[in-house]
Amino acid sequence: MCNSTNRQSVKMDKDTGSAATSSPDSDAARKRKVHGMLKLYYGLNEEGKTVDQAESLDPCDINGPHFDPDVYLNKLRRECSLGELMDQETCMVKQIRSLDSDMQTLVYENYNKFISATDTIRKMKNDFKKMEDEMDCLTTNMAAITEFSARISGTLQDQHAQITKLSGVHTLLRKLQFLFELPARLNKCLEMQAYSQAVSSHRRARCVLQQYSHMPSFRGIQDDCHAIMDKLALELRQKFRDGGSSSKDLSECVELLLQLDEPAEELCDKFLSHAQSRLEADLLGLEAELFQPPPSAAVAEPPAVASHRSPSCASPRASALPSPSSRTDILEFIDRGCNEFVSSLCLVIASYQELFVNRPEEGDLVSQNIPGMANGKLHTFVDNLASRYFSLVERRIQEERGVGDNSLLVRALDRFHRRLQAVTKLLPGSAVPSQGTEIVVRAARERIKQYLAALQSFYLDSLTDVRQALAAPRLSVGGASGVGGLGGSSMGKDNPTSLPELLSSLSASILNQIKSVLASVHLFTAKDITFSNKPYFKGEFCSQGVRESLVVSFIKFVCQSSRQFCESAGDRGGSTPPALLLLLSRLCLDYETSTISYILTLTDEQFLVQHHSPVTAVTALCSEAREAAQKLLNHYVKVQGLIISQMLRKSVETRDWVNTIEPRNVRAVMKRVVEDTTSIDVQVGLLYEEGVRKAHSSDSSKRTFSVYSSSRQQARYAPSYTPSAPMDTNLLSNIHKLFSERIDIFSPVEFNKVSVLTGIIKISLKTFLECVRLRTFGRYGLQQIQVDCHYLQMYLWRFVSDENLVHFLLDEIVASTAHRGLDPAPMEQSVIEVICERG
Repeated sequence: MCNSTNRQSVKMDKDTGSAATSSPDSDAARKRKVHGMLKLYYGLNEEGKTVDQAESLDPCDINGPHFDPDVYLNKLRRECSLGELMDQETCMVKQIRSLDSDMQTLVYENYNKFISATDTIRKMKNDFKKMEDEMDCLTTNMAAITEFSARISGTLQDQHAQITKLSGVHTLLRKLQFLFELPARLNKCLEMQAYSQAVSSHRRARCVLQQYSHMPSFRGIQDDCHAIMDKLALELRQKFRDGGSSSKDLSECVELLLQLDEPAEELCDKFLSHAQSRLEADLLGLEAELFQPPPSAAVAEPPAVASHRSPSCASPRASALPSPSSRTDILEFIDRGCNEFVSSLCLVIASYQELFVNRPEEGDLVSQNIPGMANGKLHTFVDNLASRYFSLVERRIQEERGVGDNSLLVRALDRFHRRLQAVTKLLPGSAVPSQGTEIVVRAARERIKQYLAALQSFYLDSLTDVRQALAAPRLSVGGASGVGGLGGSSMGKDNPTSLPELLSSLSASILNQIKSVLASVHLFTAKDITFSNKPYFKGEFCSQGVRESLVVSFIKFVCQSSRQFCESAGDRGGSTPPALLLLLSRLCLDYETSTISYILTLTDEQFLVQHHSPVTAVTALCSEAREAAQKLLNHYVKVQGLIISQMLRKSVETRDWVNTIEPRNVRAVMKRVVEDTTSIDVQVGLLYEEGVRKAHSSDSSKRTFSVYSSSRQQARYAPSYTPSAPMDTNLLSNIHKLFSERIDIFSPVEFNKVSVLTGIIKISLKTFLECVRLRTFGRYGLQQIQVDCHYLQMYLWRFVSDENLVHFLLDEIVASTAHRGLDPAPMEQSVIEVICERG
């Protein structure tokens, strides 16, 4: 075991020798390691301080001071296997080689440092030798200077007191000479206009003259100086009053007057009074420009242009009202006010502050608090003049009634607001900038109101042109006016437009006008506009101004003004064309389905609307539009029903039904009713969908079909001419009504063609029924009513949602006629069919 240990030791020695010639790691890593080993050896931490470490007493600690090799080897032999011993040997050989390499590098590095230190010490020795020679020379010179100074002091010691006394007398004589020459000096400064030097000289002598004013000679000098300074003060006041000098001269003038004990408040008042006269001249120029008469009246549209506008076109005006001509545009007016009044006001503020507010206070002026007094006067002065200027600006803004081009107004307001910011910098705490911002805000609000009024006027003018287009005889609207045949007037190629095109053109023109207005209003929030960053324009202007006061208000106006067409009285529904009611109903319904959401979404996206305050919901506007559409459609049904009812009522009231002749054909009024109903069907079909119908019976389309079958007729009319039947026909009719569905004549209609025609036919037939109940009929009168009702049944069933409704009402008409007949003898069904087919 000992032999193996010796062999390992020999091998370790050989490996150690060969490690000296092996290549080391990089230089940087080696240096860090060497420095770390040195710190570890000397017991230093990273900061170079000594670290107290407890000594290890373990003899197996290879880095401890009590390390015992024999004990360490015995421990390894006992605890480690052969493989572990070989690994331990390899590791130790590597560490030995590394330590040898580090030690060799450390010796080389320290050797170089020692050589460098030796050279430095040698050089310092030479430098100190030269310095010693210079110090010896300096010591010799200082000794000579000390000896020479002592000799001079000894020589002048006896005459020092006498020289001091003579020097004091000389100084006093110079002061007296200055006092005696002061009046002449002041006069010369006055002639040369050296006012600053004169005031300075007088201030130097004023205290002495005041102290010795009891002596006659000094009293005379003081009186002469006072007279001269009074003259100087008079000239300074005149110079200050003239104000033609530069700001530097005025500042010097104010400074000298304050040093001459001139009241500071009086100087401030004089300065502001002089400045006010110049600023008022600028305001008078603006006022003269504001009130001068316009060069010419506003140019109206030539009559020839208005007469050549096509009445069938639903876009009555391509743009809003033109701006009236004025003396100068708003931008020129604001530019003049800013360049003249605001610029002059800023110059006055800057000069005034330099003279009275920002000037350094010295001497007795400190106790007077001149800046505080002057600042208060300046604020009052600026506020008074600014209020007059703002009133002129607001009056000029109010004259901008035209809403054609908004860019000039926005640019003018931006320039106005931008120039007022200079007042903020010059006069902090002034209310002028905030008042200017309020003017801009009020102008924006007023502009919103003007655009709303323009949109409302545009809408009303559009409706006027639509009414003119509907009144044009060439316009095909489905027969609201006279119809020449059963199928109504045809919409041929010669017609310039149709009802759907009229609706589309009206809707598109209104939408384009809204977009144009939004584009004009959007100029107020452009990024290059200074006041657009103000909180009002970021929030309230977009949400409450544009969205609510403009867009929402206009949509509500459209709905309200459309509903007003339903409030006209009269048997024929007033003067509103029924086609207009139908068109507005469809317009409001389109607004409810899509247009309102589109307009509000466009507004929110374009203006980045943030709903900080409550706004009108889209659903509320849609509900209002749908309500208006429903009311208009109901009124349309009522009006059209009343028109047909009026014809039926007159046809019943103007005929002698007792003495009438035997019927040979269908009355012309019934043909007119069918024609008008067909025309209404075509008209409504142009704007509304078909709708849902109930399933028709198999014989509904047969022209020979009649609801008045022979069995029903015999059961109904037999008692009137068969003596053996005591049952009253009135009782049979009432029993039949008990088992029939109740018909609501004026029920709300749905937004489809079938529902609209059903409502109109219900009103017409109900009127026919009530008129029949007020008349008495003979035999041929009853038969004529039979023929008329059968003719109506042949054509009206196809227009309604439920054909049984037509059958029931016509059956009621014939039954009521029979009840009021003097000789109720009905006509044979075959004869009725022949007459109706021939008619």
